Amino acid sequence: MSAQTSPQKSPPKSPLFERVALIGLGLIGSSLSHAIRRGGLARHISGHARSERTRAKAVELGLVDSIHADPASAVKDADLVIICSPVGTYAEIGAAIRDSLEPGAILSDVGSVKQAVIRDLGPNVPDGVHFVPGHPIAGTEHSGPESGFATLFDGRWCILTPPPGTDAAATDKMVRFWQACGSQVEVMEAGHHDKTLAITSHLPHLIAYTIVGTVADLEDATQSEVIKFSASGFRDFTRIAASDPVMWRDVFLNNRDAVLEMLGRFAEDLTALQRAIRWGEGDKLEALFTRTRAIRRGIIDAKQA
Repeated sequence: MSAQTSPQKSPPKSPLFERVALIGLGLIGSSLSHAIRRGGLARHISGHARSERTRAKAVELGLVDSIHADPASAVKDADLVIICSPVGTYAEIGAAIRDSLEPGAILSDVGSVKQAVIRDLGPNVPDGVHFVPGHPIAGTEHSGPESGFATLFDGRWCILTPPPGTDAAATDKMVRFWQACGSQVEVMEAGHHDKTLAITSHLPHLIAYTIVGTVADLEDATQSEVIKFSASGFRDFTRIAASDPVMWRDVFLNNRDAVLEMLGRFAEDLTALQRAIRWGEGDKLEALFTRTRAIRRGIIDAKQA
């Protein structure tokens, strides 16, 4: 696997793109709009959302210069198209926009899995259109067009996973685009991305959903006490578990092999921890907690916390 890490640069003095189309205007799509405006990265932002309420709110908030109920209309004349909807919608969107994509345009996305994106969008990429999938590793538990903000990507990583044979100039342009949005950028192979994110993002979300779900199954009296006396650890789990359920449903279904592999390894480690607690093996517990604290300090040092 070859990886390319790029330093963050100042926003360009002239727009990188004439017209950017954002397909989906939730947290990531709306934050991209704010970042594009901040950096002067496009002369025109067109947008598409399925919901009439979302389209109206996007206009009210000034997220777009034009809004479209039809994704094909939104991508017309765009030299950059970014799909910002749940990955389960990609095949349908790809089929809807393929005949309206401009020759020479770049097609990208923000999905949390990449092999499935290449599988579902790849067949719908016409000759002459450059396909550069992407994943900004940034977010909050909030969703909807009101939740976006320009600094969401500042100092965070964005991973690009162009398929073999992708035009190098198109990939470089997307590197510069994400840098101008505030991100650090790395280019890697899609399968390696999916395995890495399975442990750093997907499994933690699965654990959070499970723990909060366990509380939901407790009897009412105990559940109310858990909520009343929530300590910081449980509060953090509830924050993660409040993330968009449709998006995360699609992530788990579309990265199942990597998630199941990491879930199996986690289950083995959990069994070992259970045994150490049962047999009073304090040295093993302390050794584990010491190693994990070091990892946490490394994340802080990398300015990712």
